[in-house]
Amino acid sequence: MKGHLGTLTTLYVTQYLGIGFITVGLTAILRDGGTSLDTLALLQFVGLVWPLKFLWAPLLDRYGSRRHGHYRSWLLPLQAGLVLSLLALLPFADPTRQLGPVVAICAAYVFLSATQDIAVDAVAVRVLSAGTRGAGNGIQVAASYLGNLLGGGACVLVYDRYGWVPAIGLLAALTAVGLWVVWRLREPARDDRVAGAGQAYRALLSVFGQPGCRWWTFGVVPLVYTGAGAAYALVTPALVDAGWSLARIGVVTGVVISAPAIVAGLLAGIGVDRFGRGRLLVVGGAALAVSTGLLLPLMNGRAPLTTTVLALCCFMAAYTVANVVLYVVNMDYSRPGTGGTDFTVLSSFGLVCSFLAASVGLAAADRFGYPAVAVGSVVLVAVGVLVGLGHQRRFRVTPARPSERVAEPVAAPG
Repeated sequence: MKGHLGTLTTLYVTQYLGIGFITVGLTAILRDGGTSLDTLALLQFVGLVWPLKFLWAPLLDRYGSRRHGHYRSWLLPLQAGLVLSLLALLPFADPTRQLGPVVAICAAYVFLSATQDIAVDAVAVRVLSAGTRGAGNGIQVAASYLGNLLGGGACVLVYDRYGWVPAIGLLAALTAVGLWVVWRLREPARDDRVAGAGQAYRALLSVFGQPGCRWWTFGVVPLVYTGAGAAYALVTPALVDAGWSLARIGVVTGVVISAPAIVAGLLAGIGVDRFGRGRLLVVGGAALAVSTGLLLPLMNGRAPLTTTVLALCCFMAAYTVANVVLYVVNMDYSRPGTGGTDFTVLSSFGLVCSFLAASVGLAAADRFGYPAVAVGSVVLVAVGVLVGLGHQRRFRVTPARPSERVAEPVAAPG
């Protein structure tokens, strides 16, 4: 099992390296070169590919090589594509002057990384038992922050000192480590492949037919993600209004707060396996409520460096704990035969909720003010935790070995 966790760690980290560079590092480089905020906002739209990846996830569950490993046969070209798309950025040493090709390459990278994520999630569904899904999903969430830290932080430092080519070369070299790991991957034999593409696509809806899945997906997930997402959406504009420079905001939100989030993700993964989904959901929800309260001075325009950074670190750590629990239960509902589709459609719904929460939260803040939205976010998260506890008390997953486990939650006795 340790070997599987190591493989998942490497693949998730390398997947997010380029994402971190695009959303944080490249944004900073372009802004430093004089690119307008409106143009930078358009760059963020390439991230919308991720919530849409459920549209092609069934194809990865249906088609794959029996000889070379079903999902491994997808991961090999996808991981190679990630490396090649990064290398394609090498000629554009001044990205501000050739923004069109740079954005096109970034969009291709995001598509490849989203597709790679489907395959990695499907492998995780198959190899992780009920008792190790916490660790696996803790790694996944922590890896996203580590990728942001390396891609959005370390590579920018290399760029600042040595230039564009060494920075992109480092990014590609780190991503290539994942290619080596995929080459060595020995995927468990698969005898449960769906019969046709139509059956694979029917899994997009049939996943919700499992006991308690609709309760979880359309009750708990939107409440927690909307509350947390609306609160986080206020952070950057509140920092700007409080007089922080764009450089300081970028360093703090893109790099500094990633460290506690990485630690929180790993600890939450261990905690879920040891103490259970419900208890960790309470811990994450309570911590989110408290840490959102710590952000109230910022929401009122007071943002001294030390206390604001501490509050942001607490908030991101708490959000990470809650996020790990949400991912673990999503994996509980992911069936081995359609793991890529199931986990993707469930997690994509959470992403959509986050996007909508950011938009609604900002609009509400414009009308009612930052503090009112922050308080409303706490209420939503609290209700989500209560609904989640009710779900966990009524439904459970039968633990079993990865190759034999019952993926569908069943009603708990009594």
